Amino acid sequence: MKFELAIPHLPRMNERFRQGLKEGFGHYFPFSPGLVPWGLATGIAMLGAGFSPIEAMGMSVIVYGATAQLGTLPLIVSGAPSWLIVVTALVLNLRFLIFSATLAPAFKGVGRWQRWLSGYLLSDGVVAACASRLLTEDNPQRRLGYYLGPSLWNWGVWQVSTLIGIFAANAVPQNWPLAFMATIALLALLISMVRQKPMLLAALTGGVVAIALRGLPLRMGIFAAILAGMAAGVLAERWQTQKVDDDK
Repeated sequence: MKFELAIPHLPRMNERFRQGLKEGFGHYFPFSPGLVPWGLATGIAMLGAGFSPIEAMGMSVIVYGATAQLGTLPLIVSGAPSWLIVVTALVLNLRFLIFSATLAPAFKGVGRWQRWLSGYLLSDGVVAACASRLLTEDNPQRRLGYYLGPSLWNWGVWQVSTLIGIFAANAVPQNWPLAFMATIALLALLISMVRQKPMLLAALTGGVVAIALRGLPLRMGIFAAILAGMAAGVLAERWQTQKVDDDK
């Protein structure tokens, strides 16, 4: 089923940009419902940690990253030092360095403020669903629209879902498996990202290390898993590139 975004005529909007918005939204829309349980679970978790609704939404808008939000909550609740909370958030978001490097060629010729906005909106789902098309589209305005269409929609769905989770926290039955549904949604995105061998090796390495070191304090096992996964992916990609060059 194909979905299209109805955009009113805007005289100042480049036609290629409008086309990219429609195409990007239409391509990503079927994936976006998976954000809802994840956003609900995050909103409920933040309110359960003692945040006020304003504080919870402020964190959701400023941080805009479920992994960093949920990963730092136990540290915030336990009164951990600020530096540890900041380092934790940075380590949990290291994957965005790889995403940024991957998508950087797609933003050639794009203005500075658009790049800043695009960096803020960067998300796992949009990268997984749209990266290949972004890297093959020739027109820079169409590329930007193709990225911003799903990214803005993704941001809106996340914030609304989080807001609903915050205000529905006391009404949602405790036996609802929101965390499990959110995990399933992430697995659906993961499957689309591991079609290449370096990504598959990175995911497997990270998973194995996370399980092996799950008993470490302060979630250090997750940190180690992230670093191990990144290292495995980078090494595998270099080896693959070297092999292709040698075959030539």
